[in-house]
Amino acid sequence: MEDDKTRRARWNLVAIILAVTFASLWYRITVAKHLEQTSALFIGIPAAIAIMVSLAPRAKTVTGAILKALSIGLLISGVLLGEGFICIIMAAPIFYVVGIIVGLSIDSARKKRATMTCLLLFAFVPMSFEGTSQRWSFSREESVTVERVVAASSAEMEAALAQSPRVDGRLPLYLRLKFPRPVSARGAGLQTGDLRAIHFAGGEGRPGDLVMQVAESEPGHIRFVALSDNSKIAHWLTWRSSEVRWNAVDADHTKVSWTLNFRRDLDPAWYFRPWERYAVHLAAEYLIENNATPER
Repeated sequence: MEDDKTRRARWNLVAIILAVTFASLWYRITVAKHLEQTSALFIGIPAAIAIMVSLAPRAKTVTGAILKALSIGLLISGVLLGEGFICIIMAAPIFYVVGIIVGLSIDSARKKRATMTCLLLFAFVPMSFEGTSQRWSFSREESVTVERVVAASSAEMEAALAQSPRVDGRLPLYLRLKFPRPVSARGAGLQTGDLRAIHFAGGEGRPGDLVMQVAESEPGHIRFVALSDNSKIAHWLTWRSSEVRWNAVDADHTKVSWTLNFRRDLDPAWYFRPWERYAVHLAAEYLIENNATPER
């Protein structure tokens, strides 16, 4: 006759298999319903896995079993669900946070497991709806501004800005984490209607172009608007506009302000908003360094 330890391990394995299988089905449903960028995926799936595993009989440590199930699910997601490296890296922290909250809560109240599990379920249900409709969404419009003083006259800086975008500069470490990278660009000029097209490749997703057009042009100010974006980046955010303002500090220095406006397309906001704003802030710094600073 098998001992308690063996029986417990068997039930834990069964619970993990069922939880991961359920998560795979849930993922496919969210993709079919075009909800893969919402909290239905990023909170709903880890909450469902955690609660299912917590119901396994004779689980010695609920938190440990939940973390094991989440780890297995994340490791095989690239194979079963087709997710790429960066998606798994970005999703892992929020998955573990949800799992730990559920696990520790249940471990601390094992004598009231059923009640506690139900309460947690009801707590995570509304959180899982964020982004599924306009009613369940926070503001998505974002704006990030970076200011720098470049070692160039105002005329030199404007001339650099009028050239075809430079994309050969070294990207910040965060933007090199399997995100698509700018590999080539075309288009020049600062007259209304002039175009810029930046080709993104590498990282995840198919190569694609971001196309911007000059919408406003006046001394000391230029505004580009996004016409289209078929790169993988459009899966995470939607570019609205890119605005550059500059004024001379002295004969050899110019103050540049570069603002990027975009729409956040990932939920929950409390998790993805800081990450997207950080990435866009790095992008604005890169643009000033490589496209508003003349080559010497």
